Amino acid sequence: MPIQTIEPRRLYRQIADQLRGLVERGEYAVGSRLPTERELALQLGVSRPSVREALIALEVEGILEVRMGSGIYVRSAAAPAPSAAAAATGEGPLETIRARQLIEAELAANAARQMKKAQITGLREAVMLMEQEVAAGQMPTRGDRLFHLRIAEASQNAVLQRVVAQLYDERHNPLFEQLGSHFETSASWRIAIAEHRAVIDAIAAHEPDAARDAMNTHLARSHARFTANFGAQIGTRPAGAAAAASAAPASAPASAPARAPSSAAAGPRRRTARKAA
Repeated sequence: MPIQTIEPRRLYRQIADQLRGLVERGEYAVGSRLPTERELALQLGVSRPSVREALIALEVEGILEVRMGSGIYVRSAAAPAPSAAAAATGEGPLETIRARQLIEAELAANAARQMKKAQITGLREAVMLMEQEVAAGQMPTRGDRLFHLRIAEASQNAVLQRVVAQLYDERHNPLFEQLGSHFETSASWRIAIAEHRAVIDAIAAHEPDAARDAMNTHLARSHARFTANFGAQIGTRPAGAAAAASAAPASAPASAPARAPSSAAAGPRRRTARKAA
């Protein structure tokens, strides 16, 4: 047999493959509810965020369905279409947020040392744009992206600016979008906007440590919002969510929870937009 190329697989893909195999073998019947994320994490010996990324990948593939306030259900035991399987790859959303946290906290501290009054005004304008987008029932990703990129621009380092832009734009991959559909609302974005203002206040005061802490707190809380319990529901969905929900396929009927395999700040309902960070 010819030698096959060895390809490293992300942890969440390994978890997703194992769970998909259990569904295909009938360990979890169509319509049955999976164990909780905490139980799966204990059985698999991995972190809850890694399990969450795997579950979201399987939801993108059409195998699982997350029902807020109820649990995670098997939707189909059929192999996903190649297009669906391809969509459920890419960087893990939660790992991406952690990477941003490490990089952007230090960039905020640098901005507190470097930014002039006109640049700080530019940050305030970006947040005003976010508020206008939320008021219009839209996801404020234009203003949010502008805010984070302007902080990176204060470094006067093209490599760092490109890294921040690339990490931010990961929010547009299907996994990030699906995760955001469960947890992003106008309410969660308003919380994020308040966190942005705290970053600006620290930068305007030219306090690097405070700016670092404020950005670190913002992205840590973004991570926490996306890892909130699937049963938690707060806030309201932005415009367009109702149409997206009505267009979604009907879900499989619930049944009694299936048996576990022998081996192994705040969230709302589904909608169409991107992640709050």
